[in-house]
Amino acid sequence: MPMRGEDIKAAIERELPGANVELTDLAGDDNHWAARVTAPQFAGKSRVQQHKMVYAAFGEKMGGELHALQVTTVVPS
Repeated sequence: MPMRGEDIKAAIERELPGANVELTDLAGDDNHWAARVTAPQFAGKSRVQQHKMVYAAFGEKMGGELHALQVTTVVPS
């Protein structure tokens, strides 16, 4: 069963308190998502580190319950 958008958003917000998460269902199938995550925790981190911080919210669900997640990370100005 695919992971619902509100569950994806909630998982990222739990992992990165204060983050602003914008989700887009890329294929209209609740299975291929894009997330734009703006979080102060990203300051001073490389893009790879930032993406790992987002993916940490999903653990073993990534690649299974959450099939595909395209991530864009932003440090707030």
